[in-house]
This record gives sequence, C-alpha cells and structure tokens, in this order.
Amino acid sequence: MMTRIAFYFVFYPLSLLPLWALYGLSNLMYIILYVGYRKAVVRKNLNNSFPNLSGKELLLIEKKYYKHLCDLFVESIKSLTMSKQQLMKRYRCLHPEIVNKYFEQGKSVILLSAHYNNWEWMVLSLSLQFHHHGIGVGKANSNKVFELLINRARTRYGTEVVFADTVRETFAQYDQQHKLCAYMMLSDQSPASVKKSFVTEFLHQPSAMIYGGEYFAKKYNYPVLYYAVKKVKRGYYEIEIKPITDTPQEEAYGKIVQTYVSYLQNDIETCPAYWLWSHRRWKHQIPAE
Repeated sequence: MMTRIAFYFVFYPLSLLPLWALYGLSNLMYIILYVGYRKAVVRKNLNNSFPNLSGKELLLIEKKYYKHLCDLFVESIKSLTMSKQQLMKRYRCLHPEIVNKYFEQGKSVILLSAHYNNWEWMVLSLSLQFHHHGIGVGKANSNKVFELLINRARTRYGTEVVFADTVRETFAQYDQQHKLCAYMMLSDQSPASVKKSFVTEFLHQPSAMIYGGEYFAKKYNYPVLYYAVKKVKRGYYEIEIKPITDTPQEEAYGKIVQTYVSYLQNDIETCPAYWLWSHRRWKHQIPAE
C-alpha cells in the first residue's frame, strides 16, 4: 500500500515537473546522500579499482559520482511521464544503422552494456532506437508492487522487460517465432552464482562476470554488440555502438565476455564518475581455481 502511495502521490507528480526543476531537487539530494549513503562501499570500490590515483583524485571522482547518482535518480523519475519526443531529443543513438542492418538481414542481436550513465532511458527507448523489438533483461525486484508499477512505465513505448526466471523461455519462444529482437543485457552486476560466471580481471581485481550474454549468443548464433552511453551534458546522452562479433559460435570460450570487459573498463577509466560505484560489485569471493 505504501509503495502505491509513494508512486502515485510522490514520484508521479514529481515526474510532471520540468527537468530543470528536478535538477534543483538533485542538488539538494546531493547534500544529503553525500553525508553517508554507502560511502564505505563507494570508497572501497574506487580505491581497489584505481590503485594508482591519489587520494585527492579519488575524492574528486567520489564527489562527481554522488552528483551523477542524484541526477540519475531524478532522471529516472522523469522517465515516468517523458514523451517520445522529449526522450529521443535527450537520448539518441549516433549510428542506429549498425544495429538495424541485422534487422534487414533477419537476425536478432544481443546488446551488452552496463550500469553506466543513464541506463533507464535506454530501457524506455530501446524499441524506439532500433527496428528490432526491444527486450530488457534484468533482475527481479524484491518489491513486487514497485516492480509492477515501474515496469508499466518502462514498457509503454514498446520495450519488453524479462527476468532471469523467464529469460530462457523468452529467447526460445521468439527464436522459434522468428521474431527479431534486440536483447539489452547489463552484464556488470554481481552474478547470482560465481560458479556459472566467467572469471577475469576487471578494474585491477579478479571479477566474476555474468556469462548469460555469451551463452545465449552462442546458443542462437546472434550477433553481439557493445553499446556505451556517453553524457554530452546534463540531461543529454548519446549511444555509441561497437560490434563484438557476428559469429559467436566461432569464438573461443570467454572471448565475448572478455571483449565486453575491455570495452567497459576503457569507458569507466575514461570517465569514472558515471559508473554505479555504490553497487556491491565484488561481494562474492572468487575461488582460487
């Protein structure tokens, strides 16, 4: 009950405000969040990921991160009522033809990315950016009422959202029906099972990476691409696409994940403040073998 009240009487009315007003709210939130929201997690992640940076450099990244996190929160609120025109003006793919050519070839694709910059607007706009039917693959929320309400907003422009318990069936069903889909998979979150992950070096640390993108690519022989979300300025983003492979079944085990990791690490090291540092990415112990 409280979730519905918060959604309809707090978040939804706030989403009707112009973004400039919401950014004013973001500025106030920064003062509150920076006091202590997951500060220990953020600092540990930054220290381990950038061992060669000075304390002053790390502190600058930390402050920029919290400002970005607050912007991300209000931008997510705004997504509840953004029009198609507003969305596509502020969030656009530079070269959609890189993805659309596979639609013309009759192929579904897998789009690998991360919790970097604004990923919520990508979920909302996925079916508007490309010719494919957009499918966002994510983790289920423990609050089922909130999940229902937020996904109703996320999917209003055609994107479909599926979770781990149904993703296999979704791939199998749409492949059998020859429905051309673009599967958006954010593969930087902590995997549910280390044993089913791919272990590699990521940001100077042994890291268990989600293997699902490579698994489904090899199973269905879908081309794999990496997309990076670049912040142009406050409230404006551009999507850059990089092909990973057109022939996943010919790639060695782990090659797709490893290429994804190298692209993501390069983006994070270039503009580190925009990754989700407050996420407990390295909470699992990595077995020595």
